[in-house]
Amino acid sequence: MSSPTSVTPSGRKVGLLFGSFNPIHTGHLILANFLATHTDLAEVWLIVSPQSPFKAQADLLDAQARLTLVASAIAGNERLRVLDIEFRLPKPSYTIDTLDQLRQLHPGQEFVLLMGGDNVAGLPRWKDADRLLAEVEIYVYPRPGHTLSNPLPPAVRVVEAPLLDISATFIRRCLRDGLSVRYLLPEVVEQQIRVGGYYV
Repeated sequence: MSSPTSVTPSGRKVGLLFGSFNPIHTGHLILANFLATHTDLAEVWLIVSPQSPFKAQADLLDAQARLTLVASAIAGNERLRVLDIEFRLPKPSYTIDTLDQLRQLHPGQEFVLLMGGDNVAGLPRWKDADRLLAEVEIYVYPRPGHTLSNPLPPAVRVVEAPLLDISATFIRRCLRDGLSVRYLLPEVVEQQIRVGGYYV
């Protein structure tokens, strides 16, 4: 898996896709690959969050296990990377703190925040939201059942990515109930979940 200290040429846009990835599924992968190949982004980095300030800890798989699942899922895709940078930052994780740390590690690199349309309305509640909106571009992708507010902040650009309604909560429930998750998860991820006895 990629280290946050590995070198990326400056001057290219890198999209940051934050998530608990609990577990990573085909919806995440389709979205990340689409953003990396159908926009002006050179790469998309998947930032595994050990603890989100907006999500409960219940049913959250160990962070290292989730990181390993993501690394397995994106293996061989040169446009996607996984980072564990938030594992070494105070918890819960705040986007602005992670962004500041990434800028220190990658001076001159241009970062773009990637988020679903359902998160835009909550942006004012984020830590240092004014700084985020002033300092970085934000690419917003549609989420089923959510209408974007209007007008949007100047920093926000809407990307017409595929609408995918795949829920990690639904996948975890299927795993607990012994139901099929075929095609919802990459085969390698499903195998590792079964071997590890996760989500049962």
